[in-house]
Amino acid sequence: MKRSFIREILECITTETISFAGGLPDEKLFPHLELKESANNVLNDASSLQYGTSSGLYALREKIAEFYTRDGFETNPSNILITSGSQQALDIIARDNRDKSITIEAPSYLGAMNVFAMNGLTQEAVSLHSDGIAIDAFEKSIISTKLAYLIPDYQNPTGYTYSDSKRDTIARIVEENDAILIEDSPYSELYFEKKYQSISSQIPHSSFHLGSFSKTLSPALRIGWIRAEEKLLDPLIAYKETMDLHTNGLSQSILNDYLRDVSRYDEHLNLLRKIYAKKMQMFKIYLDELLPEFKHSKPKGGMFIYGEIPDVDISILVQKCLDRGVVFVPGEEFYTDGSKNSEIRFNFTHCKTTDIFKGLNIIGKVLKELN
Repeated sequence: MKRSFIREILECITTETISFAGGLPDEKLFPHLELKESANNVLNDASSLQYGTSSGLYALREKIAEFYTRDGFETNPSNILITSGSQQALDIIARDNRDKSITIEAPSYLGAMNVFAMNGLTQEAVSLHSDGIAIDAFEKSIISTKLAYLIPDYQNPTGYTYSDSKRDTIARIVEENDAILIEDSPYSELYFEKKYQSISSQIPHSSFHLGSFSKTLSPALRIGWIRAEEKLLDPLIAYKETMDLHTNGLSQSILNDYLRDVSRYDEHLNLLRKIYAKKMQMFKIYLDELLPEFKHSKPKGGMFIYGEIPDVDISILVQKCLDRGVVFVPGEEFYTDGSKNSEIRFNFTHCKTTDIFKGLNIIGKVLKELN
């Protein structure tokens, strides 16, 4: 297993670097003052510094369950396991399925691919299209693997969104083959047009639905969760206990206090959607102007724009751009076999408008030099 290219790059970035690499939210939009107020409230009670339960703070699990129920996906606190980010959620599930096979998208989230590799899972990659995974190949694969990992909402890295019809078809295939779906959903609230129904809501007895506050509130809190039926969650708690006993209790208490006013969180999400949609549109305008060679589609939400520059070795381009203070992620990082070396993932949420223009302009100039 190799280190994440993205994590390595983040360690090399300076204050002068223009980064389109990591999936970072815009820290100017963090509800800093509200979270500070919640932290003060929580620290007035010394019990907030005590050990907690492995499943997570019950009051926080209640609130997360209410979000699901409000969206029409009936959920109880017993269906929620709080984790240290959704990355730990993936690790816990992978440990429980060690040395099995799993169907994934191609391309897919690098962090998940590394977790699966570390736990000995054989990854069967199925092509991803703009409306979702290739159905025939998916069905053929899951008949044997009985386990799938998908990111249907504004997928990382592509930004693609599964169509309603493909969501229905995937739910049917999973159920008919007595399989299990791991549905990773960190971006589902960052929609620009509409919110899509999760696949898991159609097959609650055959799915793990993963969520996180890292993209919507603060990555530093490290609060994620798994939504699943109790029979699926029960074996995972033992793994959780051996990892960290429980997720950071102070972070859970701060978040729970912040969420006491749900309307405040809803307003915050609406602000994120509005500003990120504008950032995406600006990024696309500059892409079309400064990198017309870059073939891409417009995302409906999330944090990424993905595409390709035909007949260009992006691994060379990324190194030359890094020398000039601009960084992005080559698409080959998101394939199990390192193929597709003409593809690029750009993050549009973290950079300033002036840096978007400057960075893409530098990439365009380097590209001309290579040609």
